[in-house]
Amino acid sequence: MAETAERWPQGGATRPASGRGAGVTASRAYAALDLGTNNCRLLIARPSPDGFVIIDAFSRIVRLGEGLAATGRLSDAAIERAVAALAVCADKLRRRNVALVRSVATEACRRAENGREFVARVRSATGIHLDVIDAGEEARLAVLGCQALLPPGDGLSLVFDIGGGSTELVLVEATGDRVRIVDWHSAPWGVVSLAEAAGAPRDADASAGLAAYGEMRARVREAFARFAETLPRGAEAPRLLGTSGTVTTLASVHLGLPAYDRRAVDGLTVPAASMRAISTQLSGMTLAERATLPCIGQERADLVVAGCAILDEILDIWPAEQLAVADRGIREGILRSLIGQRPTT
Repeated sequence: MAETAERWPQGGATRPASGRGAGVTASRAYAALDLGTNNCRLLIARPSPDGFVIIDAFSRIVRLGEGLAATGRLSDAAIERAVAALAVCADKLRRRNVALVRSVATEACRRAENGREFVARVRSATGIHLDVIDAGEEARLAVLGCQALLPPGDGLSLVFDIGGGSTELVLVEATGDRVRIVDWHSAPWGVVSLAEAAGAPRDADASAGLAAYGEMRARVREAFARFAETLPRGAEAPRLLGTSGTVTTLASVHLGLPAYDRRAVDGLTVPAASMRAISTQLSGMTLAERATLPCIGQERADLVVAGCAILDEILDIWPAEQLAVADRGIREGILRSLIGQRPTT
């Protein structure tokens, strides 16, 4: 992990045509694209004295990994959804005159038999070169993107990213302004893969949903077991930072927001007990009931419970009293590296 953390790969980057265009200027735009198992997200930014300022963004649920666990392949329908979203991203990159972009793909493309074919299809259809990164690089970029929101204090913290196809757990050590990755683990369960493997039918009643929730937690517990054994025991006031749609959604429910508001959620600290209570509440509701809740809706109603199961198991292995919430991660990590800020991991 240490070697990966010090490396600044440029795979998937499209550089300016001029060989003299490598330096950073305030007028240039830089972009980071993250194609996950569930979402396609793009950020376009310009450098600023504090890092960067976002000038454009895009996010769409594409469910690229839908059905992957059963077939081992990306489905035609999922590919079409992803390519359509990436075409929107390509148009934004052209209109914003982006000088440098890095586009990454994660677990779905790592796992799929036709992942390389999909990457070639994307390049042909949109001009975007997807860099299928490994789990270690995914963890590093997530930490780099959200480490500014680590709870204050020196010592160990656990950073986690609940994705669509996998969950990354990263143990970091903070000393002043420096953050060092100590250890990391990638579990093969994200909200899409876990819901498909152990989820209740879409029309299930509450009791069937609770049974499925217990099965989800058991699968995640087994996947976390070896890493959990390596974690230090009895750490004083363990600190925890989460970056994912799961934690931002639950934080929105905690705040009672009528609609998602990144400004209210990014950087929020929530009692772990409150997050557990919300997970318990959601796992006991039917799909239709969850769909009526603000910030969940129809798009997230069938996947949010899988995220809750993963979060509950994280809180079991790292029993922090508070959970810091980040609506930032891989894309921000990419932007920091492209714009040329020195790594702190």
